[in-house]
Amino acid sequence: MVRSELANSGAAPKIPRPTTLRESVFEAILELIVNGSLSPGQHLAESELAELLGVSRQPVREALQMLSGEGWVDLRPGHGAFVHAPTVQEADQLLAVRALLETESARLAALNSDAAGVARLREVCARGLRALEADDIDASVAANSELHALITELSGNAVLAELASQVSRRVRWYHTPVARQRGRASWEEHDQLINAIEARDEIRAAEIMRDHTEHTRSSYLEQRASEPAEPEEPAPAARRRRPRSLSAS
Repeated sequence: MVRSELANSGAAPKIPRPTTLRESVFEAILELIVNGSLSPGQHLAESELAELLGVSRQPVREALQMLSGEGWVDLRPGHGAFVHAPTVQEADQLLAVRALLETESARLAALNSDAAGVARLREVCARGLRALEADDIDASVAANSELHALITELSGNAVLAELASQVSRRVRWYHTPVARQRGRASWEEHDQLINAIEARDEIRAAEIMRDHTEHTRSSYLEQRASEPAEPEEPAPAARRRRPRSLSAS
């Protein structure tokens, strides 16, 4: 009776469980993909990953299965595992959804943030610009992700924050190749956005964020358009049929 009452009320605390080795390997490989250490289309050899991460091949195999289920890795029968290479349409659709979510986040942040929140935004923005000037693209991209996540947090809408977090890693994956190309302009747009949030100008904040995310989307698509066409994935070799024995005819 007590158990059912607690379950129905949602009052029962959740006991945190330790992270499994498989999950740790999953996170490690995913980070290598997101930061570009493992490139789209790159073959993922279980033995090499196991040696790199200091684990056996079993958790690597299990992690690759998990990554495949979430669309980060392609498992090709007879060929092995490969980093997923997103199509232009796939990237375009995700970046378009990102623009919708973050435009609304910026609008709400302008309505709900306080002086402490604005100060946090300025600190992250300054850190990201310093990383860019030092040509530390990884740190700059990380600061960019942190700033956008903070704006969503300041929106005060928990559902919006959850939805944005679901696409944030892929956004970071797509942003990394164009971070240097976007350069200082991206951080100047961030500064303008923070000013609009501080002024509680929701219309201006939404407008700046919409343009900002569109610039990143356009830069990514332009870069993809300039790349040479990728070779078609080889078709699996056809299995040869064994000739029937004459004695069986």
